[in-house]
Amino acid sequence: MATTANGNSKKRDGGLSSLAPRKINVQKFSEARAPELESLHSIVSERLNKDFRSKRNKRRRTNSYNNQPAKKRNIKRQKSQSLIGQVSGGDHEVKITRRVKRRMELKGNPETGFCTSGDGTKRLRTHVWHAKRFTMTKLWGFHLPLGLHGRGRGSRDVLKQSRQGVLVHDASYHIAVQLEGPEGSLLSILNMLLEPSPSSHSKEVFDSILTGGSYENAMLYHVEPPVSQAIAPVTYMWRPSKIPKRRNEEKGGDGIGTDLPVSDKDHEDFRKLWVWIHASSFSEGYAILKVACQKQMNETGVSVDCFSLEGQLAKLEIFGSKASHLLQKTLHPATSTFENPSILRKCSMEKAEVKNVADLYTEENVSSGAILAQFVIDPRLILTSPHDDRTVSVETIKTEPTESVETTTNTEAETFPEVFNCLWDANSELTPPEEENMLCWEKHQSRMDSLCLDDPAAEVPKVSSRPRSSRSCPLLLLKHKKLGNAPTGWSLILPLSWIKVFWNAFVSKGAHAIGQREKRWVSCDDGLPFFPSDFPDCKAYSSFTLSEAADLEEKAQRRPPAIRPFRIPIPPPWNSIHVTRSIGEGSNQKFSSNGRSVVEISSYGGNLFDGIVARTSDSLTTFLQTFTSDNMLLFPHNTSKPSTDLMMTLQEDDKKVRAQIHQSSNKLCLVRVLLHAFKEGSFEEGAVVCAPTLADISLLKSSCSEGEDGRVTIPQSSVSSYFQEQPCGTWELNVPEDTLTEQSHRWPIGFVTTGFVRGSKKPAAEAFCDAVLLGRLRDEQWRDKDVRRRKKQIYVLVRNLRSSAFRLALATIVLEQQDYCDVHCF
Repeated sequence: MATTANGNSKKRDGGLSSLAPRKINVQKFSEARAPELESLHSIVSERLNKDFRSKRNKRRRTNSYNNQPAKKRNIKRQKSQSLIGQVSGGDHEVKITRRVKRRMELKGNPETGFCTSGDGTKRLRTHVWHAKRFTMTKLWGFHLPLGLHGRGRGSRDVLKQSRQGVLVHDASYHIAVQLEGPEGSLLSILNMLLEPSPSSHSKEVFDSILTGGSYENAMLYHVEPPVSQAIAPVTYMWRPSKIPKRRNEEKGGDGIGTDLPVSDKDHEDFRKLWVWIHASSFSEGYAILKVACQKQMNETGVSVDCFSLEGQLAKLEIFGSKASHLLQKTLHPATSTFENPSILRKCSMEKAEVKNVADLYTEENVSSGAILAQFVIDPRLILTSPHDDRTVSVETIKTEPTESVETTTNTEAETFPEVFNCLWDANSELTPPEEENMLCWEKHQSRMDSLCLDDPAAEVPKVSSRPRSSRSCPLLLLKHKKLGNAPTGWSLILPLSWIKVFWNAFVSKGAHAIGQREKRWVSCDDGLPFFPSDFPDCKAYSSFTLSEAADLEEKAQRRPPAIRPFRIPIPPPWNSIHVTRSIGEGSNQKFSSNGRSVVEISSYGGNLFDGIVARTSDSLTTFLQTFTSDNMLLFPHNTSKPSTDLMMTLQEDDKKVRAQIHQSSNKLCLVRVLLHAFKEGSFEEGAVVCAPTLADISLLKSSCSEGEDGRVTIPQSSVSSYFQEQPCGTWELNVPEDTLTEQSHRWPIGFVTTGFVRGSKKPAAEAFCDAVLLGRLRDEQWRDKDVRRRKKQIYVLVRNLRSSAFRLALATIVLEQQDYCDVHCF
């Protein structure tokens, strides 16, 4: 049956029936239905042989209403709720237990800020949900989900979900830093700290980034000379430039922006910028940004503000083949009249009249790296079951529906000024969502009204003393860039208080939640680096690997000495690659009697890595041109003389890179490579990558037997002594002295940072190798070969640190595949 506006109901044949009675007289109803009740009683009595006593084997179920454990839990719950009410509104101090305090803290949803534990470690807003299902760990000042319970397996199911389903990850530990100032000053700061710099992009890409139509990834570096050290990969995005002026926004009186007086910053050149930094490097990156702003102000006299947005904004990451379909089901744009609560309650049973956005998030309609701005309806109000007409659906009135949301353009900025006003203005108060008990009460009242029943005992639920709440949320959608075989992905930037609402909506609609371990599996399967595990030139990598080494050492000490494994270097001894380079250069370096090289190997403070990682083609080309006179054959498609445009770009945009690598010619220059096993083998994290001889390659390529004759191995005694730990705690390469060990010794050129992932269709490990040594290997393997038979991949040997066998692998340099930069982080 359908219902008209004045409450009358229609029959299926189109005729009108009488009004349904509001109350029913039970006695009159039973008298009218007496024959039916008597016939029903006779049928039941015949089946039971007129024995209405309950059977003995079922008598226990008759006392289910008097469940003692459930009653005790209910009494405790009521007592804790009464204590919470006394604390929130009481005039005198009430002593409550720690359990009640913790429940109050975790159940609450403050507008800003993270909840903290006793030692000051922050908790995500989804902490309770993750703590029930995941193994939690303390990382970078947060309680983060490490992965599902168990021994760290389950990668096959996660990779299957990424290929056939959708994954969701709470990335609220990424923190935004907002910069405010003139556009020219902000560009100078970015060009000073980022690689690749914004000015190094093409004009089309640069204009899209500058106008706020798309975001960009870059590597953040230190600003102090003499050597700039990498900090972390960051994502930066500009506030759209062509939007209504702040003066006009305040005159509109929408109540979403700030009410402060307008300052002299309201000219057209005044811009705002966000820089998203990982929590492991946030303190270091935030300090460098403030130093750069102060340096810019000292040089130009123009003030640039820099402040943190920690505890105000949050980020959710969604990726997988069905990510766009999940967004279509969950995100529905709100209309201008949606925020009126009286209209909401009046029309709560009408179906949603939202704009059809079925094709909004498809690959064809949204370009890679685009930013979408939306005001979306609270997903708790969306129709949950298509088969239930009485389910509370979106409450909107069809008056002036908003236009469809496209890539951030001038039209979109005029349509959704509130999105930019409330999210980009740090002084504005981000409105939290409506409380759950209020929505449940309205849902109950709507169902009672639909059944034409009165509920005199129903009371308006108690809510917290918030000044206001909202039923629509402003958010920004960032489309992940399409790189290789990476699945479709989106990042949602929204107020921190809305995280729980959208998290529960995504999970209930089929999204598979993942932690840090599962996210690393997906990134390795897609051939993308994972921070900080695949960034050896950052301090965050050193601190993370040292903490892992301490945990592994503690676990090893618990085992008996007879079965305790021998120690391996964690993190890898990157400086041992210097020995291989010095030998390859054919210098007159000699080794001392104790088997250690006299090549000076210095460690750089607490970084444990002395060198640079080339993440752009310009920085790699600059390094090769600075320290090598011949062509190192690292770009087979560009072996000719560099073009004029490339040389001009190097002269204008690579001053930082030249200063970085000009201090010492002995510095390492690493590039990221993907390793694929040639025939067999599984590469683990920390495995050493070695330079093969031509005899090793021909032997491993032609051998089909599994005997020792078809293998390249080292003696079992050399496995544990390949690297030796020094009294100071560092590890050095042990150069063999005897002839037998020297013949089987292979020189290291790099190390594996992320090993194979079980369940991957094409297993690949991520490693970092020296660029100069890779060039020499390619030159050696290409020599005396026809051009058509030359491969882009380079043959290398890989050995797990607890194994004696070398495996042949094909190394693919990532910069040769992307041909521009390798700064995209998962």
